[in-house]
Amino acid sequence: MRRFLTILLLAATLASGGCSLSRERIRKADAVVTLTVDRQDACPSSDATRCAVPSPLIDAAIEANGASTAERPVHVATLLEDGESAMAARISLIRAATKTIDVQTYIWEQDDAGKLVLDELVHAARRGVEVRILADQLFSFRDPGLLARLARASDHMQIRLYNPTFQSARTPPLEFAAGILCCFYKFNQRMHNKLIVVDDLIGITGGRNYEDRYFDWDGAFDYVDRDVMVGGPAARAMGASFDQFWNHKRSVPLTHLRDVNRELMADTDDPRHWDPPTYEHPERVNQMIADATDAGWIATRLQRATLRLNRVEYLSDLPGKTDEPKRREVRALTRHIIGLLRNAKSEIVLQTPYLVMSKPAQKVFSGLRKRPDPPRVVVSTNSLASTDAFAVYALSYKHRKRYLTDYGFEIYEMKPHPANGDPDALEGRTVSIDTPPVAVAHQGSGGGRSRRSDRAAQAAAGTPSESSGFLGMGSRAGRGPRNRPAPLLTAGVRFGLHAKSIVVDDTFAMVGTHNFDPRSDHYNTESGVIVYDKRFADRLRDSILQDTQPENAWVIAPRQKTIPVLSSVNEFIGDVSERLPFFDLWPFRYATSYEIKPGCIPMRWTDPKFFECYEPVGDFPEVDVSLKLIYTRMITAFGSSAAGIL
Repeated sequence: MRRFLTILLLAATLASGGCSLSRERIRKADAVVTLTVDRQDACPSSDATRCAVPSPLIDAAIEANGASTAERPVHVATLLEDGESAMAARISLIRAATKTIDVQTYIWEQDDAGKLVLDELVHAARRGVEVRILADQLFSFRDPGLLARLARASDHMQIRLYNPTFQSARTPPLEFAAGILCCFYKFNQRMHNKLIVVDDLIGITGGRNYEDRYFDWDGAFDYVDRDVMVGGPAARAMGASFDQFWNHKRSVPLTHLRDVNRELMADTDDPRHWDPPTYEHPERVNQMIADATDAGWIATRLQRATLRLNRVEYLSDLPGKTDEPKRREVRALTRHIIGLLRNAKSEIVLQTPYLVMSKPAQKVFSGLRKRPDPPRVVVSTNSLASTDAFAVYALSYKHRKRYLTDYGFEIYEMKPHPANGDPDALEGRTVSIDTPPVAVAHQGSGGGRSRRSDRAAQAAAGTPSESSGFLGMGSRAGRGPRNRPAPLLTAGVRFGLHAKSIVVDDTFAMVGTHNFDPRSDHYNTESGVIVYDKRFADRLRDSILQDTQPENAWVIAPRQKTIPVLSSVNEFIGDVSERLPFFDLWPFRYATSYEIKPGCIPMRWTDPKFFECYEPVGDFPEVDVSLKLIYTRMITAFGSSAAGIL
């Protein structure tokens, strides 16, 4: 095995032509870009301000900055809860920019959403705005030819890729495996930050990447996600954070990437730069642009929801997080979140797509639970029917008893077709069952569920989830099926939770990229906005609690002990199995999913009348896969010792 791994690593290195380019090769590519870059000026005036499209969002940020003092800053903040508002806000800000636009992201796909934002940024650069794009390499672009064209799209636009594997834009499977073997910690540390900052006046951060499903534009699977837009002094902190990442050694210019460099050198006089993109749904794109440039629409959909407040903090981990893990400031956001949780008095409301607690979080929640009057902890997360990260869900499922009894969590798992799903995502979409299957073909029955192999064979290819570590990276590199959602018994567009937010004691709240899991703690760099304002906290709390309502989520609660002796034996064996470091073999779990009965009112699982008003609906409701297959997948889904990688 050691010999095989050595040969694999050597082969990948040789196939890629080494890890870095010579200075001469980089210099020549830089010269090609300088000579062939598009220098067209879309703004007749030398002042980019005159060609900017006025935006009330920018105006509000300017007013907040002007009203701020060092002792009393003033901010405007808006929760962006739906995809349409989130995209419109970005377009409005990009078109209103007069000086700079900085964009930082984890995923950038070349679908309608990705093309639209990229096209808007190119046009902004061509009217004189300095545009910088920093994207994580493993999950963005992946087309050296596209990046070579973008390198020459405008002399006012620069693009860098963060932490490229073997100094390339694209990572084939062999190089992917070699990256794991040769430099695990460096390879596994990804830039999970999502940020756009305009003129250092206003910025947006949160869970959304640049891909259709983050903006309710995917025809089969969309994310329930959340951003926050902040104007005022905190935007300068956003810009300073971007600069730290941009100037870090892991942020690599395009001409330094071997495959992009090769493309540039092969076509030194290539006239192609950036052409208007072809969209799959041009009518939808045109409507979005019309809304984003309509001051009345912006006022109704965005400004009406804007709050004027004072104390706002933008926090981010430092780049190169795994290089010096013991430095306190490296994990600034993680440390701050832990402090907020530890100081909770009455309530914590947490929303995360992946309920896998890191060790520091486990310690905090365990300590809170031991208090004489512990705070209530409400958790909104994904069900197996709504997630596209099967292996991560396996770990959450494995530790349900710990979450309920040791930490006192009230867990609500999102339904795949929640009643509060964004109407824009459902408009004109198919009602057929077209959700992709899990990777393994249906096998013999173990749970008695019906199987639709014809649908599975015809299912469209899915996109892996962003936070499934090796599973996500590997399948994304090869566009494989490993992280497709499980097939469902019910039809229609599926929704999966992707928002990462927390509210503590109704007084302060956080919206950001942190999943509150080991990966966010130790491997990925994360960022977020913390707002100390009760009105903002109340709005965010109401939004999360809406996702926990019976029409939108199932309740996780203990099974009723109907057979005293056997139930106790089952619970004992389950406890032992849960503590196994790798494989959790016992299929009969302590807890299961519950649905409210007609005529009842929602209540906590700790309420004495809970079982009178709720009925069990199985461990994996609405999932069209045999129990045998599900448990087989969970047993082989790495196990708890791999939580940090997942």
